[in-house]
Amino acid sequence: MTEQTPAGDKLQKLLAQAGTGSRREMEKIIAEGRVRVNGVVAKLGDRATARDKISVDGKVVTLAEPGLAGRVLVYNKPEGEISSRSDPEGRRTVFDSLPKVKSGRWIAVGRLDFNTSGLMLFTTDGELANALMHPSSEIDREYLCRVLGQVDDALIKRLTDGVLLEDGVAKFTDVVDGGGEGANHWYYVALMEGRNREVRRLWESQDVQVSRLKRVRFGKVFLPPRLRQGQWDEMPFKEVQDLYTMVGMTAEKQAKVQPKDREIIERQQRKNRGIKRRKK
Repeated sequence: MTEQTPAGDKLQKLLAQAGTGSRREMEKIIAEGRVRVNGVVAKLGDRATARDKISVDGKVVTLAEPGLAGRVLVYNKPEGEISSRSDPEGRRTVFDSLPKVKSGRWIAVGRLDFNTSGLMLFTTDGELANALMHPSSEIDREYLCRVLGQVDDALIKRLTDGVLLEDGVAKFTDVVDGGGEGANHWYYVALMEGRNREVRRLWESQDVQVSRLKRVRFGKVFLPPRLRQGQWDEMPFKEVQDLYTMVGMTAEKQAKVQPKDREIIERQQRKNRGIKRRKK
């Protein structure tokens, strides 16, 4: 007699899909006893279905409709913002610039450090965010960096062959000359991971300092030229579907957006393009 698999999906997966947070964050709050299923405190490994009543910190969670895509924002992060949801020092965070969502919340796909600018993605689907960040997805990131120091072919070869850092071997998959004169020079670099300050640490391992750093691409998603620093734009549904496909997931239906939220999106898109709405 074969053992039957319990009905439903893992709780952390359902919560992530609902936009409550990333799968890793959901595992943490389940372990802390903050999640209940039908009034009973849940534990890691528990499963649930759409028929179950799930709550986090006493608030009922609305589960995502099967096949429904999450919303995705493209954001041009300026220097001087942190990627955390809040900061004890009161510094501005990337979330301060994003539109509010009626259910769930925006989940950052990876982070950029305080002094790094450029492309960030946010989604209301924690399962998608988890897949995009997971090393098994093998999604490359591209950065434009201005460096100070002597760079030659031998140094670039060391960086592409691999350098032992304090948290393991790291390397650039590609380094392309971006121009510049004198000691300061620009390079486009690509790598397959998103470890903390990895681009800066790779250059620093060769006694080269990074004075400017900007992420310009994540997988097939490029930072739109029209998007100024501090601005966001909502990704069209077709591109959202491509994002799901990139990590082996599917999204059959477009996320539902309330009329008020749609008005906010359209207003921001006009602002991004420098278009002023005519008064009636």
